[in-house]
Amino acid sequence: MARNGSVLPESSFTRGGSLAGKPLTGLVDPVKLMRLHDGGATIVLQGLQRYWTPVGDLVADLELELGHPCQANAYLTPPGAQGFAVHSDSHDVFVLQTHGTKFWEIHGDGGPGELLLEPGVVAYLPTGTPHAARAQEAVSLHLTIGINQLTWRSLLQREVGRLLDEVPDRHLPAGYLDAPTRLAEGLGDHLAALADAVRRLDPAAVADDQADRFLGGRPPRLPGALLDRASLADLDATTRLRRRAGRPCALADAGDVVRVLIGDRVLRVPARVRPALEHVAAHRELAPGDLPLDPESALVLCRRLVREGLLEVVR
Repeated sequence: MARNGSVLPESSFTRGGSLAGKPLTGLVDPVKLMRLHDGGATIVLQGLQRYWTPVGDLVADLELELGHPCQANAYLTPPGAQGFAVHSDSHDVFVLQTHGTKFWEIHGDGGPGELLLEPGVVAYLPTGTPHAARAQEAVSLHLTIGINQLTWRSLLQREVGRLLDEVPDRHLPAGYLDAPTRLAEGLGDHLAALADAVRRLDPAAVADDQADRFLGGRPPRLPGALLDRASLADLDATTRLRRRAGRPCALADAGDVVRVLIGDRVLRVPARVRPALEHVAAHRELAPGDLPLDPESALVLCRRLVREGLLEVVR
């Protein structure tokens, strides 16, 4: 929670408790929360994509579209109140106004500007844009989508850093203070070796590794997984299935199997089913009967993809 430019301590809106005899802390106290909100405090719902499926689907799909990690926060501000003072964020931000109106003060190269956001209006704030906002006559609710950019610098630092780790960690030569050439000669050799190693880097391999790292780092999202499993016994050729939001389906040949990267894990399936997997990767919604496989093999594959969380049963 925040009010007039200050973030309120958690103790002001939380309480303790217990579960099965074990103490718990940090539980939101609704009475404290409402009193602070009545007194002008903004309620901030951080990481909303973790708790509300529609926002989670939006963020997950956006991550696949952009190739950058994303997050969502919601801000509920009382009428006429301001939660945060002028500040800037270390990531790009999309602001989606959903209820009430909010008056934004935005500082750019041309000086401060003003913007009134109404429901349905979206604003874009590039990284480092100073801003502040105040609710107007009614309670204001807006959602922010933060884009945590992956940069060229971070990619090159990782790759060059890996090469630097291979440089021998030996002492500099004694006496280099009086004879710097002793240092220069060795430094020249190490710089030449490092430059040769950098030139040997394969851009295509580095790009593939970056894509695998990103896709492999997506957290599992399995809403409705128990209901999906309960439906597997009734799965037939006409059952409508859907790729889960934000779930990649990246294929790579590995001998007589195909590696299927679905986010948090890799599946290995026989190479003969690759055409069926290509169909899954190309279609958001499908049925087992759509796959270029015999009916029984299509059902076996679809049941596995449902269990693994790539597909969900359309209800």
